[in-house]
Amino acid sequence: MQRTVRLPLTVSAEQEILLLDTSRQFVEAFNAVCEAGWTASEKNSVRLHHLTYRTLRERLPALPSNLLIQARVKAAEALTSAFARRQQKRKTSCPHSTACPPRYNERTFRLDWNTCTVSLSTTAGRAIASFALPAVFVWASEGKVCTADLIQRDGRFWLHVVVETPSPVVPETDAVLGVDLGLCHPAATSEGSFLGKRCWKEIEARLFRRKRGLQAKRTKSAQRRLRILRGKQARFRRDCDHVLSKRIVLGVEPGGTVVLENLTDIRKRCKATKRFNRRLHGWSFAQLKMFVGYKAEARGVRVAFIDPRHTSQTCSKCGHQHRSNRRSQSLFCCRECGFTLNADLNAARNIRAKHLVGLGTSSTDRPLSTGPTSRKAQGGGAKAATRKPPALAGGR
Repeated sequence: MQRTVRLPLTVSAEQEILLLDTSRQFVEAFNAVCEAGWTASEKNSVRLHHLTYRTLRERLPALPSNLLIQARVKAAEALTSAFARRQQKRKTSCPHSTACPPRYNERTFRLDWNTCTVSLSTTAGRAIASFALPAVFVWASEGKVCTADLIQRDGRFWLHVVVETPSPVVPETDAVLGVDLGLCHPAATSEGSFLGKRCWKEIEARLFRRKRGLQAKRTKSAQRRLRILRGKQARFRRDCDHVLSKRIVLGVEPGGTVVLENLTDIRKRCKATKRFNRRLHGWSFAQLKMFVGYKAEARGVRVAFIDPRHTSQTCSKCGHQHRSNRRSQSLFCCRECGFTLNADLNAARNIRAKHLVGLGTSSTDRPLSTGPTSRKAQGGGAKAATRKPPALAGGR
């Protein structure tokens, strides 16, 4: 498995000039390849190499050739994403960057964990900088160093090093944990636990009110303050997702399985009030999914995804499915058997049962039924099948 280690670099004034010049030329090469590929409608990395390499070598003779190749590789990745968006009829334009971080590989940088120094290729030869290894990243010294990105942020240089370590060998078990993600409850598990803190929602609301007030002023000082708040909000959400993902993974023993809903394109499927849409579009469920994935891999836990349709409309006890079973955001009451439970907890049990049914595994919980076949009984037919109720499609 691969992990990223963030190392703060200590550089002199001369080294800072060299690194800034290297970053500037790397960005210039990246943008040039993007423009050439966009004009020629070309995203293949090899063909982009033949199209741009010689011209850029003459244009940027001081930039090491390997860094030039890495700029082309990054440009090919950006063009692939841009062309995919254009094919989906989404608004897109030629990729352009003002701070694309240079990517180093085994030929352009060398890391020494013992002396805490790193040698980087620049436009004027090698530059040797020192770094501080945080205690949380001590394990990285035993892994294999793959690549690194040089990032400048707030006047400091950071080296994001990708380290490969062996995955833990854990025998598989039958333990399965269903997790329902939402806005009112950040996460509810099939074991009956509600993860997350109430204060998270209040902090988000307070940040939103402050941003709204600053946006109304439209002054330069307000814009500066907005940039600060934007970074603060991103860091807060990242911290919340780290806490939440860790608690989710620790909820199942090594060798077990965590089951989540596949929430891809949920913003397109959901239609609700303006306030709910604002919260939905601020939900970082993709980041949470990524955090759960790598934490589960390190612990020896598998992660599975199921189709989220009807998980909030189905009774986890008798399997009856109807749209009106969900009486409110927090109350689930089955119209067939009268079973009553917290709606998020009921959905988490359905998620677990749906995964077990897909595996053909028996469970103490009654598996999901196929439900009624009529459009009226399903509460809206195909449209309801592709839309998750606003009360369930939550997050923080």
